Amino acid sequence: MRVAVCAAQVPFVHGGAESHVSELVRALRDHGCDAELVTLPFKWYPREEILAHAAAWRLVDLSESNGRTIDVAIGTKFPSYFMRHPHKVVWLLHQYRAAYELCGTVYSDLAHVEQDVGFRERLAALDRQMLTECRRAFANSRTVARRLAEFNGVSIDPLYHPPRLAPRLHDGPSGDYVLSVGRLDATKRVDLAIEALAHTDPAVRLVVTGEGNERAALEATATRHGVSHRVEFAGYVDDDTLVSLYAGALATVFVPYDEDLGYVTLESFLSAKPVVTTADSGGPLEFVVDGENGLVCEPVAEHIGAAFARLATDRHLARSLGEAGRDRARTITWTGVVERLLGK
Repeated sequence: MRVAVCAAQVPFVHGGAESHVSELVRALRDHGCDAELVTLPFKWYPREEILAHAAAWRLVDLSESNGRTIDVAIGTKFPSYFMRHPHKVVWLLHQYRAAYELCGTVYSDLAHVEQDVGFRERLAALDRQMLTECRRAFANSRTVARRLAEFNGVSIDPLYHPPRLAPRLHDGPSGDYVLSVGRLDATKRVDLAIEALAHTDPAVRLVVTGEGNERAALEATATRHGVSHRVEFAGYVDDDTLVSLYAGALATVFVPYDEDLGYVTLESFLSAKPVVTTADSGGPLEFVVDGENGLVCEPVAEHIGAAFARLATDRHLARSLGEAGRDRARTITWTGVVERLLGK
């Protein structure tokens, strides 16, 4: 079977979505498919560019290539699912979130005002059209599926997958640091984790991996709260280093605002480490159960700091939560993903 996996790519930006599609291609090949990744660059500013890029994907006909039929085309992140194929499937990573649940928040340049309403309604109508013409449709999380039902009236099932590093992640002795993994972006709210250090055991440190446009602001936050000596900004780390950091952590802190899914939760669990998250974090709550495999707090620095302190003073609790998380994460496999996407 020949399968095209479609993805919109912001040049020079690499994160969870990019890892997701590359792992899907690998998994399809491992299961005997001839799979290829098809990408187009994406730019969301100025606003007129959004629909222009959506139109570019609509011009793409993936029914065949070089005279040979492509059996299935799988769309992922907006607007890659606008492409044309008689047997189109979507595994939705997310829509253009700034026009939906992020509208009117500090994370979007769109608001609930007259000049934005027409654009948002047009985009919602196009999304409905493109998604309902698919033969099969899934979301990468229950959070993404919920948004689609709320804003577009389209019902699809969540389909979970293992993180890229799953085969390599392992347990290790718990250290004195909490680990933050991911892009340094405002929606990831790493500032909350930094501020939490001022409200927890002074022996607890924070290791922050990843790069992004919020790094300078986060460094300033650490200085302002008097915890800069307890925060390590590790920047980009290679896979070996990240695996080691997970293994040696006390816990992982992952407190984004309404995250789609987030590999961090499953990566932490597969390293037998509990996850500290918040009640409005979205995707992580599909796996993290408070007091069972992690701790769920209000998105307030004092509450997150209290969670850090609880794990630091009760290492047995931290260990048992992490082991429960590992048991949960091990139930998710690529075989199940491939079978459902291809209708087997």
